[in-house]
Amino acid sequence: MPGFEVFGESERKEVGDVLETGVLMRYGFDGMRGGHWKARALERAIADKLGVRHAQMVSSGTAALSMTLASCGIGAGDEVIVPTFTFVATFEAVLSVGAIPVLADIDDTLCLSPEAIEQAITPNTKAVVPVHMCGGMAQLDRIKAICEERGVLLIEDACQAIGASFQGKALGTFGSAGCFSFDYVKTITCGEGGAMVTDDDDLATKADGFQDHGHDHVGNDRGAESHPFMGLNFRISELNAAVGLAQFRRLDEIIATQRKNKKVLKEALGVVPEVSFRRLPDPEGDNASFLSFFLPSEESTRAAIGALAERGVDACFYWYDNNWHYIRQWDHLTGLRSLHPLSDQVKAGLERQAQGDYSASDAIMSRTISCLIKLSWSESEVAGRAKKMVEAVRSVV
Repeated sequence: MPGFEVFGESERKEVGDVLETGVLMRYGFDGMRGGHWKARALERAIADKLGVRHAQMVSSGTAALSMTLASCGIGAGDEVIVPTFTFVATFEAVLSVGAIPVLADIDDTLCLSPEAIEQAITPNTKAVVPVHMCGGMAQLDRIKAICEERGVLLIEDACQAIGASFQGKALGTFGSAGCFSFDYVKTITCGEGGAMVTDDDDLATKADGFQDHGHDHVGNDRGAESHPFMGLNFRISELNAAVGLAQFRRLDEIIATQRKNKKVLKEALGVVPEVSFRRLPDPEGDNASFLSFFLPSEESTRAAIGALAERGVDACFYWYDNNWHYIRQWDHLTGLRSLHPLSDQVKAGLERQAQGDYSASDAIMSRTISCLIKLSWSESEVAGRAKKMVEAVRSVV
């Protein structure tokens, strides 16, 4: 990770197809495009690979989440349970449809805790959004059972976990829908892009219209298409889809490289008694974009981050202090700092979040270090990195 590390001739060829025709929009201009339909081709490739009936490409992972929530009928007054550890896009998407994000604790999977979900569900809960952070997976069997028992939708945020699976089934395919991101620093990149996948025909039709101003995409005359409902412009361009199409064909290669490099680092750190690792409900399904491990205390973890930096070990993240991925720094959310007026329901819900007790998440995140797994490392670079990581951790525990 990320996919831009392997950008090459195949990506240039797909982009070149689009540039030669000059048709950058995914819809219309049939005669000019020379048979090139990059967004359609990428949607089909994703659906086939993940084993679902439908994939809908959009302009970002955030757009995919917003489109999915809207297409599921989630809106004003509805509550959506999301984790305390995620990228801000997850709760931004909930707010975009006028719903209320309800923050719930994570567990040692670094994903939503099933127990926390059960405690957070109210009569107003319409959906649970587990986020498969850093390439791993939530406890999907338990979470899915809770959602079915309590009658709420399961929508997976798999934006960081393309290519990962749980019990042989692709992440993103367990609930009503799953969402992916293909931005510049994801495992597969379109430059900017995202996708929703689903087996629900009605949901797929709604999403297809919503991301294109409500167009029903019936017939061959775009200007004559009907608009059965309101939508927004979340369309992906053919240029972005072209990059993603070339990248997606390399998914297996990318995942294999990540797993190989991660194994070296994990085996090296595994000899340090004070190190424990993030729990993966299905280790075989990990997409291996990160190695996440725990140290005994916040103090030793902070010291280890410093020791890693001193030894030149880059791309190691201490999420506990991160501005974008953990609740401690989301003061713009808890402080209700919005450029537009929020509804009274949303304001009341966010005020409750600001007063919440997230000590269970703190106890995990304060001891967590996540190291990015790069595709471009040589074997000697991986070995050298492993040695430095062990030295750094041993120097502080």
